[in-house]
Amino acid sequence: MGYTALPETVTFDGVLFDMDGTIIDSTSAVVKHWHSVGNEIGVDPELILQTSHGRRSMDILRILCPKKANWEYVCHMEGLLPMNYHQEAVEIPGARSLLEHIIARKHKWAIVTSGTVPLVVGWLDVLKLPHPEHLVTAESVENGKPDPSCYIMGREKIGLAAPSARVVVVEDSPAGIEAGKAAGCKVIGLVTSHVVQDVLGADWIVKDLSDVRLIEGPGEEVTLEISNAFVKS
Repeated sequence: MGYTALPETVTFDGVLFDMDGTIIDSTSAVVKHWHSVGNEIGVDPELILQTSHGRRSMDILRILCPKKANWEYVCHMEGLLPMNYHQEAVEIPGARSLLEHIIARKHKWAIVTSGTVPLVVGWLDVLKLPHPEHLVTAESVENGKPDPSCYIMGREKIGLAAPSARVVVVEDSPAGIEAGKAAGCKVIGLVTSHVVQDVLGADWIVKDLSDVRLIEGPGEEVTLEISNAFVKS
């Protein structure tokens, strides 16, 4: 066991990226943010943090603080995060390069995230990362991850809703991996926010996106080389 797999080349028709833990790492910002919000709304911040990663703030608040579970509050609260903690976030290694190559070759891709529009746009602007043409956010679906609705919508947005379409999801959380698989996608799991045992449901597990490289492929196909993947057994 370990990150010892030989390079593997796999081909898809499109890619769906999660945001936090996949394209950026805002862990320290989120911890400070939820401590501030938790103290404001009278909920133990540590209780929030135990279950918040990879899930929508709306879904967390519905359980822990129903009176604040409305989109006006959630969007305002999340919009403050990149404004107040902009120095706390960094890009995941390899993410910028992979996105830029995908965009340059006009491949089909989207961001599918549990964050709201103000949160996503705020972080992309802060880190000067490319904005996607297609975006699925917390407000887009009735049920958040691990429900597959978001990734089903992501497939539709990039024109790959058909079951025969080969779509890969890039995720870091157990809830996101479960959602991607349930939406009929292959999943590349990143060990950026969880230990490897938490992401074993992914088809490939890598440390970060520095081990995922776009290579030349025929037509519109997305051909990826995955290196140093975790060998499960």
